[in-house]
Amino acid sequence: MSSYQNLKIILKRIHGKGYKAYKEIKGNYPFPDFILFIDHVQADPFASPSKIRIRVSQKKALFPKNTYTPKIRAIALADYLTRKFHDEASKSCSKKGTGKSGLILVDKCGQEVLERSSCKITSEYVEVRFYIGLPAKGRTILGQEAEYIFYNLLPKLVQKTLLYPNLNSKDLQAHITCIEDQSWLRSQLSKNNLVAFIANGAILPRESGISDKPLPTAIPFMSPPSLEVEFNLPNKGKIKGMGIKKGITLIVGGGFHGKSTLLKALEKGVYNHIPGDGREFVITTESAVKIRAEDGRSIIKTDISPFISNLPFNQDTTNFCTQNASGSTSQAANIIEAIESKTFLLLLDEDTCATNFMLRDTRMQELVDKKFEPITPFLDRIQELYKNFSISTILVLGGCGDYFDVADTVIMLRNYQVIDVTLKAKKVAKQIPLQRKSEKIVPFTTIRPKIPQKNCLQEFKKGKVKVKDIYTILINREKLDLTALEQLVAKEQTNAISYILKKLAHQISSNQSLISQIEKILEKINKEGLDILNLGNQHPGSLALPRKQEIFAALNRYRNLKIK
Repeated sequence: MSSYQNLKIILKRIHGKGYKAYKEIKGNYPFPDFILFIDHVQADPFASPSKIRIRVSQKKALFPKNTYTPKIRAIALADYLTRKFHDEASKSCSKKGTGKSGLILVDKCGQEVLERSSCKITSEYVEVRFYIGLPAKGRTILGQEAEYIFYNLLPKLVQKTLLYPNLNSKDLQAHITCIEDQSWLRSQLSKNNLVAFIANGAILPRESGISDKPLPTAIPFMSPPSLEVEFNLPNKGKIKGMGIKKGITLIVGGGFHGKSTLLKALEKGVYNHIPGDGREFVITTESAVKIRAEDGRSIIKTDISPFISNLPFNQDTTNFCTQNASGSTSQAANIIEAIESKTFLLLLDEDTCATNFMLRDTRMQELVDKKFEPITPFLDRIQELYKNFSISTILVLGGCGDYFDVADTVIMLRNYQVIDVTLKAKKVAKQIPLQRKSEKIVPFTTIRPKIPQKNCLQEFKKGKVKVKDIYTILINREKLDLTALEQLVAKEQTNAISYILKKLAHQISSNQSLISQIEKILEKINKEGLDILNLGNQHPGSLALPRKQEIFAALNRYRNLKIK
């Protein structure tokens, strides 16, 4: 480990030299208040910025133990510090020079609180992982500017963001306890026969289509009295709101009255949110999966026969394969794969579903005989999902009342206000009975797990894997499209998915199901942290923990996947 003054000597020596001379600064430097780790030096001012870590001893950082234990508090604290570091770095750094010169970059967190690798907290130290664009003019090193970053900007960032005595302890504590309360409440849902909870006063609408911040003029949520439940949170105390029970729940109402807004809030309710988001206490069971039609996706050896059977030309649907799925076959596969990933709640919006998958009405049944219709509508399977697999459904509907017969709860949105219309919906169902016939042919009782071939992920093991954006992973020249995975919220999650699939590729077993192997990796991450995905790199920044549902969904969309 070199003296921190040695870095200054090297920077003076290489000032004015070609950019590759920056390679000399790689190493560790013990500054008075922290240790600086320069793990990787970029080869060019236009390349990805250099990988940097700063580690502060707890003897200097002085974070009380109750701010990072138990684990949920450590996640909340790391989230808080990452946000602070990002905000201060954005204020202090200025782009001077060529390419990415002068930039100081760390994860930009959204409204959700995720387990990230950008900040690590232990009883011994606090460490933040980030990136610096080493300054250059053209491809000539600007040593003085680099010296200013390392010896002026970074020490100030440490003072402002990584030392507990210098932080707003009240604000920090509020952040931590808010996250802890959300996590605790999610753990109580199943015990109380619920799949979701929406607190009174929650703000569900977002600021705009491109902003995930709360809409300032939104009408606060208020539960119907018949659905109101109360919890006593560990920190906040008593909280009331609408509990959505296990079973089948319909969200109905006219267009533009808030149905889809409510469902979108529930989609993101699988994550904790920052204080002030408005959806802090919109809590959904953690395994919930948003299901939609996905024309064009690949499907590989999936048993979609509970929904699709008797296809023309005797095409096998118990082991269905296609590189260009239709709306109905894709939606069937999405549900089957969600079940295999061990979901206990499906979220659907009729606007993004295949119409023929959801329902065949009486007139269509009369016109097209069932022996010529391969699809068993979702309506005829929805109760089996709950009875046989304990999978609840929340479904947004605006134009079809046929689901009233199978619903346990029906709530109506009117001007963003919620009304319990369950009794009225049941009365309507009795007054106007259905004439349609159930189209079930065989019971829906089993799911066949996907077992991989030994070499099913060779491209991930040997090829070049790059995450382009939150919904795109490039494997060599092949695009893995994750656009339909609407519950992904950060590019860092997609980074982690690519790392997890790489890790899976190196230890794939042809004796276990894919989902069980993914679960084993996640169990190890839960015990040891995201750093285990490092694969030899000393700088595991820019990773955020995805759910197993998104990992499995990404794997299933990989067009070169080979399974038995």
